[in-house]
Amino acid sequence: MGTPDFAVPSLQTLIQTQHVVGVVTQPDKPAGRGNQLRPSPVKLIAQAANISVYQPKSLKSEEAAAPLRAWQPDVIVVAAFGQILRAHVLDLPPHGCLNVHASLLPRWRGASPIQHALLAGDAQTGVCLMQMDVGLDTGPVYVCEATPITAEDTAVSLHDRLANLGADLLRQHLPTILSGQLPANRQDDSQSTYAPMIKKEQGIIDWQQSSQHIDRHIRAMTPWPGAYTTWQGQVLKILRATPAAPAQAVARPGQVLEQNGRLFVHCGIGSIQLGEVQLAGKKAMTAADFLRGHAHFVGGLLGD
Repeated sequence: MGTPDFAVPSLQTLIQTQHVVGVVTQPDKPAGRGNQLRPSPVKLIAQAANISVYQPKSLKSEEAAAPLRAWQPDVIVVAAFGQILRAHVLDLPPHGCLNVHASLLPRWRGASPIQHALLAGDAQTGVCLMQMDVGLDTGPVYVCEATPITAEDTAVSLHDRLANLGADLLRQHLPTILSGQLPANRQDDSQSTYAPMIKKEQGIIDWQQSSQHIDRHIRAMTPWPGAYTTWQGQVLKILRATPAAPAQAVARPGQVLEQNGRLFVHCGIGSIQLGEVQLAGKKAMTAADFLRGHAHFVGGLLGD
């Protein structure tokens, strides 16, 4: 069971190492200018491998789970499926449902662990294989693999690395899990943190925050919803930026400054140097190119 790109390496590994009897993924969704129905990345991989695909709108009812029972799976592997599973699904296979979760549980249970690890400034994150129960990422954990979070990591780079780590864990440990040789350990609920789903409005930059906080925010919101602000009534996305020393101590938070051809934005503490920006409806461009076309940008106030 999986839907987005994060689940693709896990499915590919299972196809290579196991007998996949079926794939469950979210229904095709309209996308693009023509709003044409687009299959999920997981569906495309399954179809290419001639694996049966089931796309229920919901698995809440016993009837909706009938195709799963017909497949008679030994275990259900779940990776970013996009629906909450109830007991009649969790208890269906003899070995239950095994989740590939993109955090070091019990830290960052929930829908957006990658973004929240970046926002919090965590030094590391990782992937866990856990036995699913009726709680939200509360089941016992078989194994985890950690990876450091670098100063350059975005939600994109971290997503890709964790997706591959999850696939590696399945390749290495699924056989021993199914044979009962790898025990699962209960999570310490007192150490848990929650990572709710990211909403579009969370992309708005608060220039009162420190440059370090804003740097993490920009990287966490890449690619969606994107970190953005306003300038002269227009939405301006900040695609790349780096923290910098204060370019001008008397500037207001959100004020654009220029120094030796480089653009800075003053923050509550420190500044950030703009690397790449994009006005709504326009193409992305480097800060230097943007400055050449918008000389009056310097001195302006963002987010006002």
